Amino acid sequence: MFLILQAVPGDPVRIMLGERVPAELVETVRERLGLNEPMLTQLWMYLTRFATGDLGDSVTFGQSIQTLVASRIEPSAYLITYGLILAIIFGGVLGVFAAIRSGTVADFTIRILATALLAMPAFWVGLVLALVFGIAWGLFPVSGYQPGLVGAFRTLTLPAIAIALSLVAVVLRTLRSSMKRVLDSEYVEAARARGYSEGRVLARHALRNAVTPTISIVAVVVGFLIGGTAVIEQVFSIPGLGSLLVQAVERRDYPVVQAIALLAGAVVIAAGLVADLLQAALDPRVRNTISNG
Repeated sequence: MFLILQAVPGDPVRIMLGERVPAELVETVRERLGLNEPMLTQLWMYLTRFATGDLGDSVTFGQSIQTLVASRIEPSAYLITYGLILAIIFGGVLGVFAAIRSGTVADFTIRILATALLAMPAFWVGLVLALVFGIAWGLFPVSGYQPGLVGAFRTLTLPAIAIALSLVAVVLRTLRSSMKRVLDSEYVEAARARGYSEGRVLARHALRNAVTPTISIVAVVVGFLIGGTAVIEQVFSIPGLGSLLVQAVERRDYPVVQAIALLAGAVVIAAGLVADLLQAALDPRVRNTISNG
């Protein structure tokens, strides 16, 4: 990320001070921020501060990066969590239903719906939701963010739906495929032969084994949602990490972009760990692999 940002055209000091500022002042600010040092020297300075837990200061926002990022985490965390919950609920229900009704008109319709959802850009969906449910019907606000659980639920409903609709297709397709494979397995047929009810067969034998691949896919998606919510946050004017990332890129604020990239990487690792623990809890074969490994 550091090397990529160094290759981006544009001078953050010029963007911060303006084009009409004297060159002497620009050089003074560049020297104060360490931007006139060679690239490897800047990288070493950054790594040295990072080793002590210091992410540095924002070039254009005028405050420490820890404070800046911390103030933007809550809206993004609520938005990602809200969108994931909606995607898992609706994608899970539709995926299981499509697998049970495999080969029927309902299965075909659901698969067409999933393909359509994948083809629709999230920002376009967000604009349509804002026009219909926000402006036309006045059910939800179309911009801004209100702190607190109730305020977040009200202001983040439309952007969360926009995010969830694209994720529904991923959850639906993955769960349907694995669920269909499990339903055709021998142990499911054996459970039915023992006289178990269809609900018990689906819940305890089929779904429990079919949900493992879906957990892995969701874990991968979570990390990318930090950057993926940038467009949605811009559409709905939400002061989250996504909009902060866009502003930092526009202003060439390298330390802020690097900090958000590090946070996204940490979220990917944490999500992967949680996914492994959930898989071990649901599937004894995974527990045996972990214990033997």
